[in-house]
Amino acid sequence: MEGVLDFFMANRGMIYMVILSVFLGIEVISHVPAILHTPLMSGANAIHGVVIIGAIIVMGHAETTGAMILGFLAVILGTLNVVGGFVVTDRMLEMFKKKK
Repeated sequence: MEGVLDFFMANRGMIYMVILSVFLGIEVISHVPAILHTPLMSGANAIHGVVIIGAIIVMGHAETTGAMILGFLAVILGTLNVVGGFVVTDRMLEMFKKKK
């Protein structure tokens, strides 16, 4: 428990930045009109490819089993997000095609 408290005290500035980013993200997303939500989300999900690459790099440098498990989970969840983004984009584009 003492190690966790030391970590929080040593990285207080970064933790405040993450908390501020969460509140800013919620505020920005809540003001996006409904008509723009799907294209923005599909684009943001596609950017998750960067997360997948980072997770693969983490797994390559993992020295403990815990780090390997976290890297594997990051790869799986990032891949699900990318695939979901492309599925949503495909469904959205289907709406604009002419009916036969």
